[in-house]
Amino acid sequence: MPRRVLVGRVTSDKMDKTITVLVDRRIMHPLYKKFIRRSKKYAAHDEVNACKTGDQVRIVECAPISKRKTWTVVERNGAVVEGASADALAVLEARAHSHVAAHVEPVSADAVPDAHA
Repeated sequence: MPRRVLVGRVTSDKMDKTITVLVDRRIMHPLYKKFIRRSKKYAAHDEVNACKTGDQVRIVECAPISKRKTWTVVERNGAVVEGASADALAVLEARAHSHVAAHVEPVSADAVPDAHA
């Protein structure tokens, strides 16, 4: 089963090598069809204590590190974190390549303009 990757905002960095990440998602109400905002907090591992409150981070699921901590930080404000494990970075890179491959459209011979004309 593929590892989940979530994007959220750091709400607390007071613990050593651990941050609290608030992840928002939008769901549609089944009866009223209005979009509702749901949020959940995750404890994530930050090896070098690089993340600060308010940072936008990308976290990836990992093996349990402690009772509450099963996520690792891989990106902070769009930049890769130095302390991220190679396994977590490989998951992130594979996910990025699969999204790029899914959005590439094949080009037919009729769509290419003729250079000799």
